Amino acid sequence: MNRVLRAAQPPLRRFLPGLVWGVLSSAAAVSLLAVSGWLIVSASIVDSLVPLSIAVVGVRFFAVSRAVTRYLERLSGHDAALRQLATTRSDMVRRLIPLSPAGLGGTDRGRVLAALVDDVENLQNLPLRVVQPLVVAALVAVGAVGFVAFVSPVAALTLAACLLLAAAASIGLGWLLGSRAEASVSSHRGDLSAALVDYFGSLDVLIAYGAEPQARERIAAADRVLRVAVRRASIAQAVAAGVVSAAAGAASAWALAAAAPGLVSGGIDGPWLAVVVLAPMVVFEIFGAVPIAAASWRSVRASAQRIDEVLPSSFPAELRTDDGADVSFDSVPPVRLRGLSARWPGGAQALAGVDLDLAPGERVLVAGPSGAGKSSLAAALVGFLRVEGEYSLGDMNASELSGEALRRTIGLCEQSPQLFDEDIRQNLLFARDTATDAELLEVLERVGLGGWVRERGGLDARVGDRGALVSGGQAQRIALARALLRGFPVLALDEPTAGVDPAASEALLRDLLGAAGAQSVLLISHVAPPEGAVDRVVRLESGRTVS
Repeated sequence: MNRVLRAAQPPLRRFLPGLVWGVLSSAAAVSLLAVSGWLIVSASIVDSLVPLSIAVVGVRFFAVSRAVTRYLERLSGHDAALRQLATTRSDMVRRLIPLSPAGLGGTDRGRVLAALVDDVENLQNLPLRVVQPLVVAALVAVGAVGFVAFVSPVAALTLAACLLLAAAASIGLGWLLGSRAEASVSSHRGDLSAALVDYFGSLDVLIAYGAEPQARERIAAADRVLRVAVRRASIAQAVAAGVVSAAAGAASAWALAAAAPGLVSGGIDGPWLAVVVLAPMVVFEIFGAVPIAAASWRSVRASAQRIDEVLPSSFPAELRTDDGADVSFDSVPPVRLRGLSARWPGGAQALAGVDLDLAPGERVLVAGPSGAGKSSLAAALVGFLRVEGEYSLGDMNASELSGEALRRTIGLCEQSPQLFDEDIRQNLLFARDTATDAELLEVLERVGLGGWVRERGGLDARVGDRGALVSGGQAQRIALARALLRGFPVLALDEPTAGVDPAASEALLRDLLGAAGAQSVLLISHVAPPEGAVDRVVRLESGRTVS
């Protein structure tokens, strides 16, 4: 959990400007009220306009500087937090990639989604609502007490005492009344996300088996629990805020009672008495961020704990990490496998002696019965499984390459390609965001979707959630178009005809293999491709090559 919190805090060089502007903004607010109070009282008892003119200039200066520094504080602080948020989220995804698809089999998709979206989003509150407000409040409180001490040491002591009592009381009451609710909000939000993901992801199955009402009730129950937790947390924050407000009034009244005798004895004059009485009000306005920061800390800490739980504490020995040399190939490298073996985490041997050669530009069909290890071979080629035996790309040992380098060289088109609820253009731009519309249409023509796209109204046509508005064959063609745009030297097509009508399978395979051009293609399929579409056939049985 501590590593997640450390990753959420921006580096000092990026965080310091926002902190400085925050201190200056709060100091300007205190100075504005102090000068305003002095000016109002002085205007009623002073005949000379010179000191009043200086005070008027001071009021204008502090009013303008407060607004400007407040804006700069928000700009610098949010820039640092959001930049760090993007880094944190991308680092988390990078840590999860080597675990996909083998290392996350028992993980709730909704909880992973909640951790990646809601909990990571909540981490931005660490610099914005915890660290920065606490540091600013502490510095301004110390400065204000020191300033008041020059005017009235007794009033300064009362202000310091009230600040300490307000901090202890508000933080203590907030923890006592709302700590459990605040810490549970993230967990309950994850439960609701999990229920929603399961519901919408399996709605057709739920309706078919009559389980849709129960799934809907699960969502409603999760929502009720979340609302109760949020309401309790809000009540705790309101009580803490009320304590700070009461302390502010007490501090002003106490300061007045402590400093007023000096007005009679001549130890303090009227304008400065007004400053002593008014200063606690604005100081406590700034200090009101302390109980909010305490509540935000509890929430951020709970989110960090949930993120840490989503990220596996140990890396399965059967999986390979992404460590290695970041190498790119200028041309299509030959692929060579000798005695390749691999296994899934906690499972039996998936590959137990695979020999295979894939020359540049060659089309090789890997055939075999279900469970023979065909999909395991694809996972091993792109670095999701740790392998034993020889696996080389050109003159490079694949074990020496990073996982990103492997996946940049060998592009895997899976049985169920991931399509996003966007238009066709955006689904293709994920592969290369600099591609023009002309390039997108050209690659769609290559995969046999040119006429279909024109009939749908062009690149703006949407594909629906997970490709719900396109057929299985069209989804495979879009996935191949995306792979072609990316420019993988080697393509691995894992069961591209799964879910495709048998009558359309031959045409789909012919188009997929023909569109690859000079790229090498490893076709993993139980469906025989058209005559002459592949150069060789390699058969797998029980994880071994038999021909």
